[in-house]
Amino acid sequence: MSPSGSTNSDPGARPLRDTLSQLRLRELLIEVQERVEQIVEGRDRLDGLVEAMLVVTSGLELDETLRTIVHTAIDLVDASFGALGVRGDDHELLEFIYEGIDEEARELIGHLPEGRGVLGVLLDDPKPIRLDNISHHAASVGFPANHPPMRTFLGVPVRIRDEVFGNLYLTEKADGQPFSEDDEVLVQALAAAAGIAIDNARLYQQSKLRQSWIEATRDIGTELLAGTDPAAVFRLMAEESRLLSGAQASIVAVRADLDEPVGEVDELIVTATDGNGPGTELYSIPIAGTDVGAVFVEQRPNRFDVLHLAPGCVADGPALVLPLRATDTVAGVLIALRPAGVLAFNAGELDMMAAFVDQAALAWQLATTQRRLRELDVISDRDRIARDLHDHVIQRLFAVGLALQGTIPRARSAEVQQRLSESVDDLQQVIQEIRTAIFDLHGGQSGITRLRQRLDEAIAQFATPKIRTTVQYSGPLSVIDAALADHAEAVVREAVSNAVRHADATSLAITVAANDELVIEVVDNGRGITDSITGSGLTNLGRRAADAGGSLTIGPADGGGTRLRWAAPIH
Repeated sequence: MSPSGSTNSDPGARPLRDTLSQLRLRELLIEVQERVEQIVEGRDRLDGLVEAMLVVTSGLELDETLRTIVHTAIDLVDASFGALGVRGDDHELLEFIYEGIDEEARELIGHLPEGRGVLGVLLDDPKPIRLDNISHHAASVGFPANHPPMRTFLGVPVRIRDEVFGNLYLTEKADGQPFSEDDEVLVQALAAAAGIAIDNARLYQQSKLRQSWIEATRDIGTELLAGTDPAAVFRLMAEESRLLSGAQASIVAVRADLDEPVGEVDELIVTATDGNGPGTELYSIPIAGTDVGAVFVEQRPNRFDVLHLAPGCVADGPALVLPLRATDTVAGVLIALRPAGVLAFNAGELDMMAAFVDQAALAWQLATTQRRLRELDVISDRDRIARDLHDHVIQRLFAVGLALQGTIPRARSAEVQQRLSESVDDLQQVIQEIRTAIFDLHGGQSGITRLRQRLDEAIAQFATPKIRTTVQYSGPLSVIDAALADHAEAVVREAVSNAVRHADATSLAITVAANDELVIEVVDNGRGITDSITGSGLTNLGRRAADAGGSLTIGPADGGGTRLRWAAPIH
């Protein structure tokens, strides 16, 4: 102790204080450095989030946008695996877009997740879930065999306005660390941007699809109004609807008699198909007891998970049945089929296809009306021509014929008399042909090729400069029914073919007469019947005569050659 009573300080105290101060300063510097690093890291992550949002919202193709969302989320929080599950109408995942598992491992795993376990919790209660170990969750159901190990988990719902589109799943953060609260916030922000991007992509996809449906409707209306055969237009309708709806097969079935009341229709005739699937081989679809018949009668489009097309014919996958509704009538139905296990048709697809079918049906009705008006004009014009031929031309020809007949006795030369007689006979033949033409003008159902035209085409098929061919028609060929007309065409085709190929003839005369019976005679000046034409060809002609209740005779012609006579009664 000093004389003043004070004590001297410990010489080692100051260095200790200095050391403690330096340690405290170092801790503060380290803390400041860590805070700066956190700020930098936070800034980088925010920059990464902004960049991720820009990437996610840059595309308009839906499939590419979904894959971009998964890839961007993985990069944002350093996850090893990521997936986006698209929610269905029920407790299910319609699509599962994943990244981090190669195709070989995917094949070994088997089925993709369907919404069970922890994934199902997010479907039931779409709120963020962050787990350090997914297997410890009460709802965990484990992983299938060959699935890569996964512990840490982060799940966030993806919303589009008030609709939950799906869920974003991330697992296995880098270095085995659990996902942090900051990770959850970042992924939620990314999910919000993803919802906007998905909505934009869906709207873009819908606008493109709607434009395609409009173009298809325009094409079909143009074809119908241009006078194209309705059967060809129905084929175009089946093709366009299958392609645009993503269906496996499409079927167009219509009524056989469009004038028959809807309530009396028993079946629909399958007019056109496209693709392969149940029902594409059907000839008709019954109305009673079938889903298709119910849609046709009720005239209201409908969706089906399983469609009963006909007895013993069931389509197990999603299906659409749409009535071809026109003004005050329904022409038939259009059916679109998808295979089992794929996405069902949604309400938007139903609305777009129904609008397409309704517009096509209206175009069909308008085209049908225009075609009938044109046919009425043709029929009226034929009646006028037939009347003029009968009232003027034939009467004048009769007058000329009578004048020639009165001149014959006055002619002194036998040669002149012969020439005049031949001219009178020629006039009589011309009158007969005009009468036949008048019958054809009055007859002939619209849309059906007349028998005379069919026979002319059959004869022309074998025309050759080496043979002089004459054809004579008499009587009302228009009264011959379809079955007998088919027989007549086949007989003429076979008889002319034999004469041209085997008879070695220079002239060929074909006569077709319709009175109480249809008589076809084919006469050539060739070498007569030979063994080369006594086979199946003549046998078929005899069988056709028997089927029609008629007869077939073949024999020599006057002056050489062959005469074939085929006759059948007209009912």
